[in-house]
Amino acid sequence: MDAEVRRLRGALSTAQATIEALEEPQVPPAVLDDIVVPQHVVADFARMGRWLVHEDLGRATMGGMAMLHPDVQGAVVSTRMLTVMPRIDERSLVAGRLGMGAPRGARDDWRLLEVLLASVSMATGGPAAVIHSHGPYTTAMSCEKDLIVLQPIDAIGKKHIGRIIIVEPDEEDQDAFLRQSVEALQQGGMRCVVVRGHGAYAVGADLTQAWSNASMVEHSMRVAMLARQANLKT
Repeated sequence: MDAEVRRLRGALSTAQATIEALEEPQVPPAVLDDIVVPQHVVADFARMGRWLVHEDLGRATMGGMAMLHPDVQGAVVSTRMLTVMPRIDERSLVAGRLGMGAPRGARDDWRLLEVLLASVSMATGGPAAVIHSHGPYTTAMSCEKDLIVLQPIDAIGKKHIGRIIIVEPDEEDQDAFLRQSVEALQQGGMRCVVVRGHGAYAVGADLTQAWSNASMVEHSMRVAMLARQANLKT
């Protein structure tokens, strides 16, 4: 009997190790021109990509993320254009320098990522990260015409997120759009800014904190929409 118990325990341990290996595959560091992204940073990006999909904050190539390099001052590491979120590895990343233009393969919103990261870095004194999520409730709420502020009605949203400012996309005057985005982020308590119809840009000192803010924003917007549909007085 004891031998059978030990055998079953061994089998369970092996199965658990196999599952963990599948969920957290080993990834090498990324060498991007003159910038080396450490293995643990690449692994963070890969994990966050899976979490975004798991939390319904993105699908396939929808969404992305960026952070200031932890070891190279003024360097930005970001997911590539059209990166498949649950399949991120070292080939999914690009890196560039703040204010030096977008690297080859960068996302269309590279400049927005730059200014948001710079703004967060000023607040934290160094580290900064941003996650662009396409949560369906946040995106749907932002599409309401003339709505400028998303206001959580749940207790956790009120305490940890507060109000969220919606910014209108403006391809004709990109500089004005960038200024408005930074101002909206600051007015919203340095947690998140939403671009109308384009999802949320949640920020933090690292990717985990940015993901946490993105997840809480989406949850609060789901609560708000369900309350609307039920005609609840809030």
